[in-house]
Amino acid sequence: MNDWPEAWSDENRGNRYGRGSASAQPEGARAMRQVRRPASGAYGGGPGQSAPPHAGGVPQQPAYGGGSYGDGTAADGYNTGQVYGGGGPGGPGGGTRERPAPNWRRRIKWTAITVVTVLVVTTIGTYFWADSKLNREVDLSKVIDRPDAGEGTNYLIVGSDSRAGMSAEEKKKLHTGSAEGKRTDSMMILHTGSNGDTLISLPRDSDVEIPTFKGSESGKTYQGTGRHTKLNAAYAEDGPELLVRTVEFNTGLRIDHYVEIGFAGFANIVDAVGGVEITIPKGGMKDTKSGADFEAGKQTLNGEEALAFVRTRYALKASDLDRTKNQQKFLAALANQVATPGTVLNPFKLYPTMGAGLDSLIVDKDMGLFDLGDMFWAMKSVNSGDGKSMNMPISGSSNGNLVWDKAKVKTLVEQLKNDETVTVSGN
Repeated sequence: MNDWPEAWSDENRGNRYGRGSASAQPEGARAMRQVRRPASGAYGGGPGQSAPPHAGGVPQQPAYGGGSYGDGTAADGYNTGQVYGGGGPGGPGGGTRERPAPNWRRRIKWTAITVVTVLVVTTIGTYFWADSKLNREVDLSKVIDRPDAGEGTNYLIVGSDSRAGMSAEEKKKLHTGSAEGKRTDSMMILHTGSNGDTLISLPRDSDVEIPTFKGSESGKTYQGTGRHTKLNAAYAEDGPELLVRTVEFNTGLRIDHYVEIGFAGFANIVDAVGGVEITIPKGGMKDTKSGADFEAGKQTLNGEEALAFVRTRYALKASDLDRTKNQQKFLAALANQVATPGTVLNPFKLYPTMGAGLDSLIVDKDMGLFDLGDMFWAMKSVNSGDGKSMNMPISGSSNGNLVWDKAKVKTLVEQLKNDETVTVSGN
């Protein structure tokens, strides 16, 4: 009996390598037998149908060939070897579904919303953080008999020799000495307006009259006696409020905001921005009292060097007048450095700079961050040449005090009040 499936014979097998073959040639590739796919139930045609009959112990299988149905079953009832369920798209388990194209407009929209939200939250958070650090200690409402307000805004900027919070080592390093209390080391009026910004230095040895004033602490009124003294003595006598009162009385110009910074704070701000570039004039600068020791030429000063530079007076020909010019030049350069994109857009530099500055500034109770920003941008404008810097016009001296030129001062004040371009020149 032939054990091969029906329709197969020895002739079909030919001379192939394998069982019963006399040929030494290896058997060629042989198609794998396929299993009949039941239409339904366990086998074949319907539910409950028994397994198909065998012949000689081997299941009957038809000859291979012929077409196939869409599900992979050959037309003669046998599977062609395709993976079941491999039908066309949309069929059961058929074909890989195409991933829908990304909605870029939607993605861009939500990315933009997220970025804007983060920026807004960061900006608002930074504003409140910075605003809370301002030391609003000066109450200008205690100043009596004030001049009428003019156009633009006038800031009185004061550099004090306060050593508050400094260790003995820091005082030695910065050459500040150990004097108790604090005095004004520099004073400037900065006017901001629509016709250019003007920075005017008030030499601390300026001869001024101390007017009637109300004590900032006692509230007691002290009558003026016509007493003349140096301008910085007003600060030493009763602090910022009397200094503002004295400046307003002797100039007739209303001061809108007060800003003060001490030695340590000044040095810390310079270090926070990475130093400030300045040009030392020909001949260099050396002053053992301030600690200045600079060669001529352009160089970047750190906090310690910057403080020595702005405090130097004995190495300068015109002493205090030359020193005020150096102070103007350096403060304008510092403001320009603070306002650069490299500082403003770099959080690792911006926040330390803001922290160092805000911690050390003393301002009036009505001072806001926008006012502070206006002041810095105006100083940057002066540095870039869009504004003007000058000393208060001087006509001579009396008992070692510098006397202001009254006619020029009157013209200067009128131009500032009316927010006009300043034409007056100073010393």
